This record gives sequence, C-alpha cells and structure tokens, in this order.
Amino acid sequence: MAAILKQLFSKYLIITNTVTSGTLLGLGDVITQNLEIEYASRMGNTSHDYDVRRTGRMFLMGLMIGPLGHFWYTKLADKLVLGTGPKVVLKKIGVDQIIFTPIITCIFFGGMGLLEGKDVKGAVNEIKNNFIAVYSVDCCVWPPAQYINFHLIPARFRSVYVSSMTLCWNTFLSYMKHRDMTTE
Repeated sequence: MAAILKQLFSKYLIITNTVTSGTLLGLGDVITQNLEIEYASRMGNTSHDYDVRRTGRMFLMGLMIGPLGHFWYTKLADKLVLGTGPKVVLKKIGVDQIIFTPIITCIFFGGMGLLEGKDVKGAVNEIKNNFIAVYSVDCCVWPPAQYINFHLIPARFRSVYVSSMTLCWNTFLSYMKHRDMTTE
C-alpha cells in the first residue's frame, strides 16, 4: 500500500490531483442534491429527483480544473513568491486570492454553463451572476485554509490538501450554481 501511495504522490501526481479534483467536485454535488431533495421533501415536493447528469457535469468540471490546481499548487505559487516563512505565506495567500481564485471561479461557472449547453453569452452570464457572491465567501474561507497549505503542507501534497478542503466548498459551489433550479 505504501508503494502505491508513493507512486500516486510522485510519478502519477498530476493524475492523482486531477482525479481527486473531479471526484470531490462530483461528491460536493451529490451532497448538495441530497440536501435539496430532503429540503424539497420537507416542503411537500416529492417530485424533486436526483440529476445524475448534473453530477457528471460537476465531475467533468473537476477533471478540467484539476490540472490547473495541480500546476498552481505544485509549481507556480512557489515560483511567484519564493520562501516559506510566515510573511511569505501571507504573500502567497494574497497571490492565490488575487490571481488563481478569480481565474478558477470564472472557469468553473463559465465551464459549467458551457457543459449545460449554454452559448458563450450564457456562460458569461453564469460568471456575472455568481462571481461576486462566491468570491466574497471565498475570501473568508480560503485564506486560513491556505495559510495551513502554504505554511505546513509540502508542495506535492498541496493540491490534494486543497481538494480535500474543497469538499465543503464544492457543496457550496454546487448550491450557488444550481440554487435557482431548486425553486422550480
């Protein structure tokens, strides 16, 4: 088992990080949909069914953004801000919040819009409708998590750490992406 883990976190790290990202984004949607179904049931709506395609789209989006997270957390973040001390960690968090977070948030909402069959204008509207709210919450949630990430976690484990932390975040993203659908 140790040999397999060593391979997954060295030779196959990009695959590990990508599959972890997809799996956890899909799992976040599974949690969200189950909460939505429970809520709908309590409100007397028993026709609210689980949408497997929606989870599939979330999984695919996770696979698409997984390599970006891999390269950001294993290579680019450390090259943009060199060092490991507490002040450097705070700079890395700032760079993460200013550069990576807006990009990945736009890719998520735009990409989900496209996966749902919307045109480019519709995908851009997804970003416009969700970016400010999601980014505002992100700025409260992620800096403490990233402090731990950049200060304590070795570079090769950072993407998996972030992916693990994102299970709750992905549940929130799924809610934000699909919140209008739950009232239908």
